[in-house]
Amino acid sequence: MSNSRTPTSVLVLGAGMVGTCTALHLAQRGHTVTLVDRREPGRETSYGNAGIIQREAVEPYAFPREWATLARVALKRGADVNYHLGALPGLAAPLLRYWRHSSPARHARIAQAHERLIAHCLSEHEPLIAQAGADDLVRRDGYLAVFRKPASLRAAQDDARRLADACGVRHAVLDAGQLLQTEPALRRRLAGAIHWLDPWSVSDPGGLVARYAALAQRLGVRMLQGDATTLRATSGGWQVRSAEGVVDAEHAVVALGPWSDALVRALGYRFPLFAKRGYHRHYTGGQAPRLSLLDADGGLVIAPMQRGVRITTGAEFARLDAPPTPVQLARAHALASELLVLPQPVEPEPWLGARPCTADMLPVIGPAPRHRGLWFNFGHAHQGFTLGPVSGRLLAELIEGARPLVDPAPYAAQRFG
Repeated sequence: MSNSRTPTSVLVLGAGMVGTCTALHLAQRGHTVTLVDRREPGRETSYGNAGIIQREAVEPYAFPREWATLARVALKRGADVNYHLGALPGLAAPLLRYWRHSSPARHARIAQAHERLIAHCLSEHEPLIAQAGADDLVRRDGYLAVFRKPASLRAAQDDARRLADACGVRHAVLDAGQLLQTEPALRRRLAGAIHWLDPWSVSDPGGLVARYAALAQRLGVRMLQGDATTLRATSGGWQVRSAEGVVDAEHAVVALGPWSDALVRALGYRFPLFAKRGYHRHYTGGQAPRLSLLDADGGLVIAPMQRGVRITTGAEFARLDAPPTPVQLARAHALASELLVLPQPVEPEPWLGARPCTADMLPVIGPAPRHRGLWFNFGHAHQGFTLGPVSGRLLAELIEGARPLVDPAPYAAQRFG
């Protein structure tokens, strides 16, 4: 770790929300930053999410432990989970650790560390949105978790009250009639909804990352196309090959999302990482919902976007490079069509991306244990879009030796041994 705030040079590998915000925070602090990716900023995982900055998501997604849920997953009956049988042997070890960390006692401790980051998500996005001129992409009126079953709504109300008491996240409960008044586009009467009031929604998630990247460029960040797998240690730090030649810097940050595992493995690190793949597609031709909708019983999100109404699926457990199998999206579209008129797909084929996950549901943020000048910022699972600014700030503070916004210990790579 640097012992002062003397400006230094940094390579940031990965131009998604997390990598772009890391580069941006470093540039704001006067460091010389080169941001390297194989594509333009915000075109991979950050492009494909539901576009919600989830201030209410103070607890990470736990591995299901109810037998009925596990049986439904095993039989591939829902839109929320799918898996490739051939990928399961390679995923068995991290998924077993994920299951163990999802026990109630362990999950409660993990949620405390997760909430400390989530608590800063809006306050860290806010200045970047303003400086990037991106306010036109953002709505600040929350989203609706809608429920088809009265029992599901009652359980959600209990959870919402618990989180409101423990973490101060705000919500309102809507009965069936209030929900129809709030969302006149709905085709059928549902049990009701939880209106999470604090989250913000973004009509073009990839576009927000691109705006942040443009702000970073105005602050002097150099954007290059390159191959992160060419990263090498040198006597003075690190270097990577780009389309414009070799680039050297004192520090390097791995912020490659689901591709981080392959790079850090080549450097000798074995972390319990895995990817959850997901699909989306846009639809037009019907009335869009006013707010983003989480169909909690169906296991999908329906979000009004610039390109149309985006339907996003849950998790698919498969090898990162496996061919697409968008069976979940077909189920999700059928379920969404029960709620809204969605006749016309925009894209000829569904979009496929992957979420970078850790077995303990916390990101990896901090120095590499065995390599001087190497830093990690990945493993944010479902919340990279939400946590990019705060984790980028935290890593920038660690690199320059400043007092960190939150205690970084729970996110350190050393926790994996």
